[in-house]
Amino acid sequence: MSTWKPINICVFCGSSKGRRLEYGAAAVALGKLLARRGIGLVYGGGNVGLMGLVADACLADGGSVTGIIPEALMVKEVGHLSLTRIEVVDSMHTRKRRMAELSDGFIALPGGFGTFEELFEVLTWAQLGFHAKPIGLVNVGDYFAPLIAMCDRAVEEGFMRLDHRRLLQDGAEPQAVFDAMAEHRPVLVEKWIKELKEL
Repeated sequence: MSTWKPINICVFCGSSKGRRLEYGAAAVALGKLLARRGIGLVYGGGNVGLMGLVADACLADGGSVTGIIPEALMVKEVGHLSLTRIEVVDSMHTRKRRMAELSDGFIALPGGFGTFEELFEVLTWAQLGFHAKPIGLVNVGDYFAPLIAMCDRAVEEGFMRLDHRRLLQDGAEPQAVFDAMAEHRPVLVEKWIKELKEL
């Protein structure tokens, strides 16, 4: 029985909708899932792409949405002005820190460099023991298959411990990812760097 009772979930995703309709459908499904469960959405504050879709879907179903956006991106990412709350911050570093502070878990939808960077930063923080919050990846249409394979390769080649690889939960749709995150139990690895022969 899961004891994980998240108040807010942080979602990382693209400021583009991508080329496939299924990406947008997954963003809408995730927004609705969070609203239905009474879980607040924390995200990058944009009104475009998958960012806008997940926020609008959550709001439309009565959910709470908090956006965190740097002042410099208010125009580029078209800051969403209809959110429950929006925080305009001074930098990307502050944005990521605030999203992490406000959230009880993290979910990544398809996106580009920004999404990858945000995802791997919270994974690195978990690996180092800076937090123990679950992290999920919605692998819509196998979009993240090469990334998942790269993580597995890192384990095979001795650059990542299997316990740390397991910090990343993945599934094809939001419900499956959320369920996997709810059952996740992080393992504390006191010494996370070892020689290859010791792995």
